[in-house]
Amino acid sequence: MTTASVHIEELRALIAGVLEVPPEEVTDQAHFTDQLDIDSLLMLELSTRLESAYGAPENTLALSGATTLAELHTFLTAHLANLPNGKPAGPVIRPRPQSNPAVRLFLFHHAGGSHLLYRGWAQHFPPDWELCLLEAPGRGHLQALPLIDDCDRLADCFHTALAPLLDRPFGFFGHSMGALIAYQLTRRLLHHGHPSPTWLGVSAYGAPPGDADTGVRPHLMPDGELRGWLGSVGASPPQLLDNDALWSQFAPVFRSDFTLVDTWTPPRHPDPLPIPLSVFAGSRDTLTGQDQLLAWRAFTTDFGGLTSYEGDHFYLMRHQQQLALAITAAMRAATL
Repeated sequence: MTTASVHIEELRALIAGVLEVPPEEVTDQAHFTDQLDIDSLLMLELSTRLESAYGAPENTLALSGATTLAELHTFLTAHLANLPNGKPAGPVIRPRPQSNPAVRLFLFHHAGGSHLLYRGWAQHFPPDWELCLLEAPGRGHLQALPLIDDCDRLADCFHTALAPLLDRPFGFFGHSMGALIAYQLTRRLLHHGHPSPTWLGVSAYGAPPGDADTGVRPHLMPDGELRGWLGSVGASPPQLLDNDALWSQFAPVFRSDFTLVDTWTPPRHPDPLPIPLSVFAGSRDTLTGQDQLLAWRAFTTDFGGLTSYEGDHFYLMRHQQQLALAITAAMRAATL
């Protein structure tokens, strides 16, 4: 069955059928694991049925991060809204499309992630702004496309997708790997004389080193070591790392993205970007030190400083509203 909409009662019945319980037991806010006892195998079964019923991405529950029926319904509704005529919308997902937005803000996700990192963000920004969530190939609704493990090629992919949308003031914000892509794409736009962002925000990612980086290289780790490392730095939920079936689905995405980050060659002596640049981070992030974050000062003619929030590498999950206010203020100051 392929449908253009998702009715919550149909979704409730589908989940109840998998669990073999009456539909009324699957309440809107019942937690999947804590209250409905949905384990990893049941999650796989549910994802398979959701894929068949709605054309949802493979392993939808893990991808969506949904923990209740209501959250899953919201995710599927947004997913279908971005599939005009049943065809993927491409790398750019606009949760709140506008015909004439005052500003566009492009958001780039982390390694191993997807546009879902930014789900729910649109509500925290001015109503006349349009948020554009980037989705790298090989995940989500672009799962059928080959993964891209080279920074320049992914920047090219995004550049092609973004070009028609750069007709008004816009900004870039990238988290972790997304910060690298946002920086490299900014350099590319400036080099070719194309419209460039009025502001660049980098999150949880240190400035490019002047010499070869000899730090941790996850893409070279054996499988067991990689899973352990991801768990230790809080870069992936335990239900994914502890389940062999789920891990086999997501491991290629992690390895491809880490290859992109680990093999990127930083510019030797780059000219500072002639645009404002702000840095954001978690106060307990073990992946990026403060010195690396502050080193971005040398990569711009207008450094907006470092703003830290309580949390680890994925601090932004708990600080959406505060971060949105900071981004909005920074972009408005940049356009004055």
